[in-house]
Formats: sequence, C-alpha cells, structure tokens
Amino acid sequence: MRRYPTSFLLLSALGALCALIGAISVAGFGALLHPVLDDPMAGLAFLVSAVALIGSGAFPLVIEKLKEGDGASG
Repeated sequence: MRRYPTSFLLLSALGALCALIGAISVAGFGALLHPVLDDPMAGLAFLVSAVALIGSGAFPLVIEKLKEGDGASG
C-alpha cells in the first residue's frame, strides 16, 4: 500500500472542501450554508483558495516522489 505524505492528504482534503463550498456558493446556494456565502464573489474566493491549497499539497508529494526515484537511479 502506498503511503502519501500527511501534509499532502491534509491540504488536498482542505482544498476539496473549499472547492465544494465555492461551487455551492457560485451556483447560488451559498445562503443555505451561511449568509455571507450568498455573494458569488465569496464562492470565487473559496475556489481560488482551493486551487492554492491543492497546489501547496502537491509539493510534498512531488518531493516524496523525487526522494523515491533518487535511490533507484544509482
């Protein structure tokens, strides 16, 4: 079983949650979650944050891949 870095899992999960909330808000249903999310710009901010979180989570994964591949090349 492959082990993923904890930071990758945590940041990706938070990114997915932000993306879900952002999509709900942009679709016009944000007020069901919170009155502030009724504004589509709040949804856009959540979507941008989701991209940033998922991108930040990719760094530990790439570093882990590079560490794994480093020993096999020698």
